[in-house]
Amino acid sequence: MRDQPETLTALRQIARSLSAAWDLDTTLDLIARKTTEVMRVNSCTIYLLDPDGKTLRMRASTGLAPNALGRGTLRVGEGLTGQAVATNAPVYAAQAQADPRFKWVARTREDEYQSLLAVPLVTAENLNTDNRPIGALNVQTFDAHDYTSAEIDMLSLIADIAAGALAKAQLYDNQHSQLAELQALAKISEAVISPQYLDDILDVVTQMAAKAMSAAVCSLFLLDENGEQLALHAAARISSPYHHREPQPYDEGVLGAVVTSGTLQYVPDVAAEPLFTHPERAKAEGLASMLAVPLSVRDHVIGVLVCYSAEIAGFTDDQIILFSTLANQTALAIENARLITNAAVIREMHHRIKNNLQTVAMLMQIQLPEADQLDTAEVLVTNIHRIQSIATVHEVLSEKGFRLVDLRDVLLRIARATEQAVVRDEGSIKIDVVGERIQLPSKAATALALIVNELVQNALEHGFDSFSSGTITISLGRSPSEIIILVRDNGAGLPEPFARGMGLEIAETLVSGDLRGTLKFNRLAQGTEASIRLPRSVELDPER
Repeated sequence: MRDQPETLTALRQIARSLSAAWDLDTTLDLIARKTTEVMRVNSCTIYLLDPDGKTLRMRASTGLAPNALGRGTLRVGEGLTGQAVATNAPVYAAQAQADPRFKWVARTREDEYQSLLAVPLVTAENLNTDNRPIGALNVQTFDAHDYTSAEIDMLSLIADIAAGALAKAQLYDNQHSQLAELQALAKISEAVISPQYLDDILDVVTQMAAKAMSAAVCSLFLLDENGEQLALHAAARISSPYHHREPQPYDEGVLGAVVTSGTLQYVPDVAAEPLFTHPERAKAEGLASMLAVPLSVRDHVIGVLVCYSAEIAGFTDDQIILFSTLANQTALAIENARLITNAAVIREMHHRIKNNLQTVAMLMQIQLPEADQLDTAEVLVTNIHRIQSIATVHEVLSEKGFRLVDLRDVLLRIARATEQAVVRDEGSIKIDVVGERIQLPSKAATALALIVNELVQNALEHGFDSFSSGTITISLGRSPSEIIILVRDNGAGLPEPFARGMGLEIAETLVSGDLRGTLKFNRLAQGTEASIRLPRSVELDPER
């Protein structure tokens, strides 16, 4: 045992060191290290009370296993350390493991220690009151050791100094956390009024929520347009290999309970929750507790915001209020982004329709110089087919999405409409569309719809003029560098000499001018083949 001057010097060093520490983790580490030095022991461990006031959680240690930090727990009154908190008095045993009050703490590897002395951590504001301590501090030695009253007083004095420093550090961390929460709310509020895309907003939300909640994962699910499926739209992974989730029915599992009830759901342990879907996957990803809150706009649930902890732990009232506030702000941000997006879609659709009407006008102007030689009914029918081809592209856009068009779907619809318009006295002309599904930006899809329409109309007019029945096959495919569209018929074949009419000239102009491709005609054993080859860049160019 140290003499009195040496003891006072050691205590002064502890006080001076702690005065320089601000955040909680640094303060805990300093207390554990300095106490180990001053008490000349082999281990010093600090437990702090969880917000529930019932659980002591291991927060710092100089001798026990590091992977037990944050995980090792004792109930108040459990073990020698729990007894010190329950009685608000020092507790010790020279041979702790033989003491009936001793309790093993999982993962700590403390079997090599014999003695244990634990004292409560009591701050000045709850000293000499009925309030419980904020935690406990214990020391251990490899050999059996009877602690003297002087040693007990020494550790109690260190605990009093440490408790004050810990209270200051907790206040600092709380203020820092509140500042982070306000910053998170400010960023969400900024997103509410910013004209950015929805995906960007959701990424910001999940990242800020994960940081504010100190969560392993924060994820966000939205209902689809029909309100039948919940789909994952964003996820911020902090300490978990969280994987993509497939869409699920809106009323299934814990998320479904949030949607149908419109209220938050807390799950202490997802592995033990009957409603939780795929608990084995959550366990593999290191997910423990779950808090899920609804995203609501005008009492209408549009999705769910979820956070997971890596350890089984309750969420405080302040955390639940913060998370609910984030969810409310997020719902407004989503609503705002959707309104902005819808307005942009309307503007873009007007722009595209205007451009396509200009294309129709251009095609009619091309025919204008030969107006005296053209049959009025034939001209009208030709232009009706062209307008219908353009309308088909817009129909697919309205049904399946704003950005890309399935070319095969468009050509199938044009083929069916053309078949119905072609009525023969005997037999019929069948139009088949085969090959790959090719997704194209709307401008390229519109040009190809017009080109293929011209080729099909040309085949009907010239290839099957004297035929009562036949087949036109439209094939779609890709090579590493090209998109290839073939229009084949088994009609009369190319005449000798072959002269391009107005429709084919229009098709060639669209292929070379709008799509930077080539159009060639080949004679077959029976019929004709038109070959369109386009660079793969038309799939990527947003202006096309």
